[in-house]
Amino acid sequence: MADAGDSRRAYDRVYAERGIRQLDSFYLWLLRALRVEPGRSLLDISCGEGQLLRLATAAGLRPHGVEISPEAAALARRAAPAAQVVVGDGEHLPYPDGTFDYVTHIGSLEHYLSPAQGAREVSRVLARGGRACLLLPNTFGLLWTVWYAWRTGDLYDDGFQPIQRYATRRQWEALLAASGLVVERTLGYNREWPRTAGDWQWYARHPGRFVFALLSPCVPLNLASCFAFICRKALPVE
Repeated sequence: MADAGDSRRAYDRVYAERGIRQLDSFYLWLLRALRVEPGRSLLDISCGEGQLLRLATAAGLRPHGVEISPEAAALARRAAPAAQVVVGDGEHLPYPDGTFDYVTHIGSLEHYLSPAQGAREVSRVLARGGRACLLLPNTFGLLWTVWYAWRTGDLYDDGFQPIQRYATRRQWEALLAASGLVVERTLGYNREWPRTAGDWQWYARHPGRFVFALLSPCVPLNLASCFAFICRKALPVE
């Protein structure tokens, strides 16, 4: 991956061939963690197929999405027709400073050419008094990377995203702080508890994943599979 064009082509192939999606319950959990209020604006960076945008619309938000892949952006527009979706690079967002009340960056920053630049853009477009949620993977996720390493002797790689990165909680916190974000809360994520009938049916077909959901509350924060960092914009020192 040498530039944004390489990333765009790689993700066009991903979304044309298989896509990237999570259960609705996952996005509902994130919106609840962000404590969203109806009528506010939300930007989902690297919005993928638009599931979070669709649920944000249902929650009464004014959703916007930016996605480097035109293939994914087309899927997002169909999934969330009320959202404003543009094709763009998350490292160089096409929005003025302080535009959005909420910014979400879910499982994508670790795949960027420059995660630090992507985090700086989150801080730049976040309004004063707004909140951002960034979901990032843990090097030592007990039910994920550690479990996989124990079984295979290798680090987990999903095999289709071009760049894979992991870090500890403290390493991610340092990157966010250096990028102008103040972490207010950190939540551990392993598997989401089902919140819809469709997701209960999915777990019935995947009982092993349901076991992980049952075990999730027992996993210490520093051994969570991923971290959901709830952040605010760092204010300049006067």
